[in-house]
Amino acid sequence: MAGNIKDKEAFQRLNFLYQAAHCVLQQNPAENVELARFYCFTQKTVSKRLVLRQDPSVKRTICKKCCSLLVPGVTATVRQRRCSRRRRVTVVRCLSCGQTKRFLNNPEHRLWVDQPEAQLENQPQPEQRTPDKVAQKGALPKGPSASKSVPPPSGPRAAAESPCS
Repeated sequence: MAGNIKDKEAFQRLNFLYQAAHCVLQQNPAENVELARFYCFTQKTVSKRLVLRQDPSVKRTICKKCCSLLVPGVTATVRQRRCSRRRRVTVVRCLSCGQTKRFLNNPEHRLWVDQPEAQLENQPQPEQRTPDKVAQKGALPKGPSASKSVPPPSGPRAAAESPCS
């Protein structure tokens, strides 16, 4: 699948920036929060500049307000809340800016990206027409009957426009 991607190098760069932000936060979370934020900000600007769509799982782990990487217990708090009788949500709160994200806890919910019709590989490809296939279907007549199928032009205007006269 990596060979089919148009901007393979750009996606590799985005992947590297995301992984670098994670590694930096794991090494020393107290001091490297700003560096991880810079990596995430760079990732966001590169994807916007090149008009590349990121996976929803990646977008869920980056704060929209301050571009901080949301790691539970380090840069974010994660809570389970009940918003109505049967609905439960996960609330992720950024510790840097206080921005919150709410995600519905519905096991039947599927993202559009995960649905079969969203995958380009699963969509039926239109049949390409080659001269052999067209001749087999009878769209192009063969033999002496091909010249008889087109009637000659008739009328006074056709005689004036005829190249043979």
